[in-house]
Amino acid sequence: MNVTTLPATLMRGGTSKGLFFRADQLPDNPAQVQALLVRALGSPDPYGSQLDGLGTGISSTSKIVIIGPSQQPGCHVDYLFGHVAIADGLVDWSGNCGNLSAAVPVFALMQQLVSDAPANGPVAVHIWQANIGKKIIAELTMQDGAPVWWGDYPLDGIAFPAAPIRVRFLDPAGGASGKLFPTGRPRDTLTLPDGSTLDATLIDAGNPTVFVRAADLGLRGDETGHALSAEQQQKLEWARCAGAVMMKLGPDADTIHRERPATPKISFLSPARQPGCALTARIVSMGRLHHAYTGTGAIALAAAAIKNTLAAELCGAPVRGQPFTFAHASGRQTLEAIMQRQGRSWHVAEVVMTRHARPLMQGTLYIPRQP
Repeated sequence: MNVTTLPATLMRGGTSKGLFFRADQLPDNPAQVQALLVRALGSPDPYGSQLDGLGTGISSTSKIVIIGPSQQPGCHVDYLFGHVAIADGLVDWSGNCGNLSAAVPVFALMQQLVSDAPANGPVAVHIWQANIGKKIIAELTMQDGAPVWWGDYPLDGIAFPAAPIRVRFLDPAGGASGKLFPTGRPRDTLTLPDGSTLDATLIDAGNPTVFVRAADLGLRGDETGHALSAEQQQKLEWARCAGAVMMKLGPDADTIHRERPATPKISFLSPARQPGCALTARIVSMGRLHHAYTGTGAIALAAAAIKNTLAAELCGAPVRGQPFTFAHASGRQTLEAIMQRQGRSWHVAEVVMTRHARPLMQGTLYIPRQP
């Protein structure tokens, strides 16, 4: 039979879904692994639907995760994330998925990769995020030797509640560039190919992210779904690529557009419209408005709010030492950037968010071999 079979688990984490694999159950050849996993999701697909795979044609579900015993001291598992392009066979390995980070501990515990987990009670799973070289600690509960993923904790953007998982992203700044503000400035000016300029805040926390004002793009800031025009989408992509070059993530905008479709993200911000929210935010993932907000984008936004950035401007003042709540396309999200003083400056010690996650299906993938 001209088919490769692989054991896999389909997991939801936060507002994302992805296929999870054990590293020791994959072939040794990285190029072969990439080809198999892309095909498993149904890419490349010029029709944009991924109908001949387990993707659904949107960036939030075109994701793969590889988990194995950690090679890092003090960590239980190593976690590698791949964001699969839909129309072509590219996998962007350049960043993390904050939402699927919440599913990693559930998978690791189900696969018995955490040797010191108790049969009952609280457990902290120490995770090495291999894409960006950062540590994550996920706190959840065990019952009768299994992770508790059922519960009544609500999450905007997900129809059903589940058990809360507290995810702590330790020292999240500088995974790609080495520092929170890659240019050394809380604000920069981007020059776009049409000669126009755009104010921006360039942040490297969670994933590199470009923040701009919605109003500067002629947007209200509360757009959802397919509300962006082709011209607005083009301008956002120009700004994303220009910001990436300023962050030294690639040599030029064309290379960024071609080779890094998943990172950096770009987010447009506007004043708060909902009571209890500091501002309103939307984020673009792989060219489309995200139906909620990416987890790593939320980390970057919380970090951006601490200083004299565009985010802090729209909040009215920097947000430090307290929970930060913002409105997104499916509701709101609250997280906290825990700060430490370093001389005269602030250091982001960790960003904490609460998500939930669960297994959706476990079984055997059937992947046709390419002729």
